[in-house]
Amino acid sequence: MDNLCHTLVGAALGKAGLDRRTPLATATLLIGANLPDVDVLAYLWGPDTALGFRRGWTHGVPALVLWPFVLTGMMLAWDRWVRRRRRPAAPTAIPRELLLLSAVSILTHPFLDWLNNYGMRWLMPFRDVWTYGDTLFIVDVWIWLALALGVVVSRWRGRRGLTRPERPARLALGAVCVYIALMAGSNLAARGVVRESLTAAGTPPGRLMAGPVPVTPLRRQVVADVGEGYAVGTLDWTGRPAFAPRPGLVTKADGHPAVAAAAATREGAIFLHWARFPYFVVEERPAAWVVRMGDARYTLQPGQGFGGLTVTVPKETTR
Repeated sequence: MDNLCHTLVGAALGKAGLDRRTPLATATLLIGANLPDVDVLAYLWGPDTALGFRRGWTHGVPALVLWPFVLTGMMLAWDRWVRRRRRPAAPTAIPRELLLLSAVSILTHPFLDWLNNYGMRWLMPFRDVWTYGDTLFIVDVWIWLALALGVVVSRWRGRRGLTRPERPARLALGAVCVYIALMAGSNLAARGVVRESLTAAGTPPGRLMAGPVPVTPLRRQVVADVGEGYAVGTLDWTGRPAFAPRPGLVTKADGHPAVAAAAATREGAIFLHWARFPYFVVEERPAAWVVRMGDARYTLQPGQGFGGLTVTVPKETTR
């Protein structure tokens, strides 16, 4: 999920009552909810490196065990060397509470990331395998609105001295959990509808995705591997029939020798390990092949924009 969503989750957890457990509770929750995204620094070494590194080492199970201790140590150091030097009379942060809040907030991050169709690599660095929740779009405005409303109203109630100021934030978190459960159910049901429809049409699918789309919870983007290509389309729960694939297939075209040569390059290997539904268009030049790669979950224009890559390989490498 996007970092605004992660931040709102941390803020809502705080306003739900966790911010009263220890000094520095709110800061710990906000930082912890975003901490695994420290892997964004991989962009300093280029987009190819970032594509191969992100949602891996810093999001995997070993890191999730380590991060709470790292964050707790950072907060205790800040408490001792900065906060209480400025305010000697301030109460001391409680280590065990900081560790608990660190663990809770950090664990929300990979779970939310896994819920979208970009995926997660839970077992890094031991196994470099992507898994996908296909439940929420990476930017979900409904989660933004629910959490922001809960945080704002809880904060307002607290400032007014009203009873149970944490209740709106708790309701918001509960509503988001229900929404996630409904979206997960929608994904499972959509997969069944798509599989049944394609099988009836004589193209039974293998791997398939019924991923979320922006803003509209009742629609899903469909990509299904049917052998030589991908059936793509949109499932709309308000339509009849709910799923109607686009005419024709997105052809994989992965048998050309230039594709193998492009896959052997550094950028090609990184892209294809990340790509979930890769396909190719090969163009001939006088002395080279231009291989345009695409991932059908993100683009149907190979080589362009996010989810696309263009690699040029000399013709002698394909002989």
